[in-house]
This record gives sequence, structure tokens and C-alpha cells, in this order.
Amino acid sequence: MPVDGVAETDRDARTVAEFEGSTEEAETALVRAANTFEHSIWKVRRREIFKCSSRSYFIRIKGRLATYGFLIQLAELVHDSDVKPVVQPFA
Repeated sequence: MPVDGVAETDRDARTVAEFEGSTEEAETALVRAANTFEHSIWKVRRREIFKCSSRSYFIRIKGRLATYGFLIQLAELVHDSDVKPVVQPFA
């Protein structure tokens, strides 16, 4: 697996997609995202996809003038402070 060095100030995290579904559906959507992700590159000349795990892929995209590396990962929302808890009455 390639390792690209990036300065801390140059790191940029963004959400590629959000959805609800099973683990299998999420992993399928991640593979689809890895195969189609282009960031802002005008013309993709070559795409290399490295599987790190079933929840993580490294993508190396070669454009006309430069080569870019992207790590895409599957994340599960485990807490949201904006969601009001549902209170269950005691039986």
C-alpha cells in the first residue's frame, strides 16, 4: 500500500456520501465511491484503488499534470447530540 506524506495543514476531510442501510450495503456503496471518486480533477488518466480493509480504500488518481492520493473510509454515526432521546415508559 502506498504511503503519501501530507503536511497537517494540507489535510482535508469531507463527506463523500451519507446513507442508511446494512453493513453490506454500506461496504458496497464504499466500493462504488472508490470507483467513481474524482475530487476536482479535470481528466483522470489512471485510477489505482488499494483495499486497506473492507471499510477503507486508498485511491491514487493520475491526472494530466499531477498525481493525487485519497483515503476514503466508511464511518458509522454512533452519537449525535442534536437528536432528542426517545424516552421509553416503564412497563
